[in-house]
Amino acid sequence: MSGNVWPPPPPKNESENDKTARLAAEKEAKKISDEIDRALDQERQELRKHHPQTKILLLGSSIQQSGEHYVGQAESGKSTMVKNFQLYFCPSSFHAESEAWRAVIHLNLARFVNHLLYVLSDANTNAGGRKSDLNKDSRLFQMRLSPLKQVEVILTRCLSAESTPLSSPTDDKPTLRTGTAPEVSVRGGMGWKSVFRSRRRESQSRILAKTDELEDARRIMDACKDDIVALWKSSAIQALEKEGVDLHHHARYFIEQAGRVADMKYTPTPDDILRARLRTVGVEEYHMTMETAAEKGEEWVFYDVGGQRSQRASWASYFEDVNAMIFLCPMSGFNQRLSEDRNVNRLYDSMELWQTVCRSRLLGRATFILLLNKADLLRANLKAGIRFSDYVKSYDQQQPNTVEAVSSYLRKEMTKIHRACSPRKRQLHVHITCAIVSGSPTEEGSRLIILIGANYHGSCAE
Repeated sequence: MSGNVWPPPPPKNESENDKTARLAAEKEAKKISDEIDRALDQERQELRKHHPQTKILLLGSSIQQSGEHYVGQAESGKSTMVKNFQLYFCPSSFHAESEAWRAVIHLNLARFVNHLLYVLSDANTNAGGRKSDLNKDSRLFQMRLSPLKQVEVILTRCLSAESTPLSSPTDDKPTLRTGTAPEVSVRGGMGWKSVFRSRRRESQSRILAKTDELEDARRIMDACKDDIVALWKSSAIQALEKEGVDLHHHARYFIEQAGRVADMKYTPTPDDILRARLRTVGVEEYHMTMETAAEKGEEWVFYDVGGQRSQRASWASYFEDVNAMIFLCPMSGFNQRLSEDRNVNRLYDSMELWQTVCRSRLLGRATFILLLNKADLLRANLKAGIRFSDYVKSYDQQQPNTVEAVSSYLRKEMTKIHRACSPRKRQLHVHITCAIVSGSPTEEGSRLIILIGANYHGSCAE
């Protein structure tokens, strides 16, 4: 008989006196146990009262894609959503990270410029010496902007903390027409932002050396800014666009403002930070202490789990005890394919992933929030003449090829999946969102703060 059974079975041949004494002892023991349980419960309640914590799970495909004639980048927008949220509800910590984001922005810019120079070099090689004027300009830019290779090395090393970065500086070999500038990746949870704050375990000499390296990178960027501006306006870049080379990269925003961004006195604006990109692989946790009046002092924890197929098996351990699950589905991915499996359409993959998440019993009590994201990029694709019905066969060709019609179709399909696959009835909140909320980064955060919470009882259900 297990020693964990309570109350224990009575002994054989127990007398009435012994039974009375045993029952009294058991009653007293139960009383003490109940008091302990009440004290522990009260302690938990007090802890929640003074240190409330809301846990949010972020899900969505987050893979670098390649597609046919698509406009813009293909990430689901999870990191941008988190930055929006932090900007509005935790502004002090958001602005305190400005220095770290400046390094990311400079890396985005340097990496894109180095990629353009490689593509130009490749184009000149394929031209076989033709177009001598363009070749001459290209060689001049190659020479004058060569220091940006060193900037990329420095910033990649700093942002990867003390670990080897998962992707190295630009020595990739993109093809002329479909290649896109590769991104630097760091492992989730490694605290790359802390690299820009002095840490006790680091020696003073090491801190100074790192600071000197970062200053060197900034000086090089400043010295190259006029040439970066000239490169982007050059006839060589215009020729690449005419040849069909995809230049709609996330860093295009920064190269179009290179005179400001590469300046030695540059300080990132909130809009700059929202557009900065640093890809993390694995799980990233964002701990935020709310600063706004209504939520002041509450701790919110975002778990951003990797969207790559290879990482999805590890998701389940983050499903328990979360207050809300935010799923980002990039609508602009309808004409893109997964880099991991070129036979799989990205939008279909998002819908299959949504189906899997809806079936999870571990998320049975969580608030479900579906963000049909990238409405701005979807609009750009549709305006460019790309027909949604050519890629999504279940969409009637007679339906309008507009953002309103397509987003309405996707809302209905995703809601239908949620209703059919959910293990229990629960509310689903659906919103159409943009990749970047330009000029009003607080709007999406305001919506989310209303929707998320353990005791939320809203009216916008399925």
